[in-house]
Amino acid sequence: MAGYTREVSRRLFAQEFKDSNLTFKDGEDQYAPQYLLTPTGARVNRMFIVGTLVEKEDIGTDSEYWRGRVVDPTGSFLIYAGQYQPEAAQVLAECETPAFVAIVGKPSTYTTKEGDILTSVRPESIYIVDGEVRDMWVIDTANNTLARLNELESSSPDVVKAKEYYNTDGKQYYSMVLDALKSLKDTY
Repeated sequence: MAGYTREVSRRLFAQEFKDSNLTFKDGEDQYAPQYLLTPTGARVNRMFIVGTLVEKEDIGTDSEYWRGRVVDPTGSFLIYAGQYQPEAAQVLAECETPAFVAIVGKPSTYTTKEGDILTSVRPESIYIVDGEVRDMWVIDTANNTLARLNELESSSPDVVKAKEYYNTDGKQYYSMVLDALKSLKDTY
């Protein structure tokens, strides 16, 4: 596909990801990238998360289909990997819990019969990492989130759309970042 460039992987805490449910396509053609817009105005097509894999389960019926829960200092991410993510599914199958993991993946949303929108991550890759990598991710993600919070008064289209849709309360996300950073003091 001519002109295709891989999207930057955004760093998001679980709480902000769980609060996000606005998806849109950037263009009309079938290959146009799909995005999840977060309350702080992040336009997410790919994401990079690091946390503790605390549970995993093969929920497939005909073939392996793995569900996992990855925890960061603000909450948890649900991840799903199956036949279309073979490397990620294999890591989930072989990994012992709990384990620190780094994941690059795509955000995914699902609307329930009741109309609730659930978010999850479809991993492209999963790596077993150590606590130092997890701590650096928390610091990087805090810095990225603070940068987005500082942009909340701008008039960029994504920020305007996020503020209108979510009625974003910046104080809530400043508090989230502070709590995430406080979780590190026990480590150092």
